[in-house]
Amino acid sequence: MNVQYFLTQVAIQAAGGTLMVVASWYLLKNDFLRYFFQRPVEPAKDDKAPLLQLRLQAHERMIVFVERLNPANLFIRVYEQGIPAAELQARILNEVRTEYQHNVSQQLYINAESWNVLRKLKEDTIAMINNAIGTLPPDASGKDLSRLVLEHVAGIAENPYDLTVELIKQDIHQLF
Repeated sequence: MNVQYFLTQVAIQAAGGTLMVVASWYLLKNDFLRYFFQRPVEPAKDDKAPLLQLRLQAHERMIVFVERLNPANLFIRVYEQGIPAAELQARILNEVRTEYQHNVSQQLYINAESWNVLRKLKEDTIAMINNAIGTLPPDASGKDLSRLVLEHVAGIAENPYDLTVELIKQDIHQLF
């Protein structure tokens, strides 16, 4: 057996093996490092974009809710010519409660303080309608009820509906 031939074959085999190991390392290096040195995955900043969109939509819906709750808009939507005050009261209360129930899930996306203000505004609107109907005679018309409520709202120094819309706008500006 020739020693020189043997050493040449060993060198060729060693070079081929080394070349295979180096090529494999470069191909699989990222997988090895990821497997052995895993880092906790941080959410990308774009992951919050859908939540921001939901929050903006909730604020938009709350502004619409306040505008629909405003007696000036509420009477325009619900009032019919010649309707008795008691029937108008029932329709208004139904409308307010329906609007509230339709938007109740939006509290997930808005500030708790703003939601409490919205809920109080709804309750105050109901109380205002009920108090106004209590001061009218039993045979009063819907026109009398609407006039009394609108005069009451006009007499308030700072319109609570406008203040609530401003509060919601402030919440929106805090998001950015």
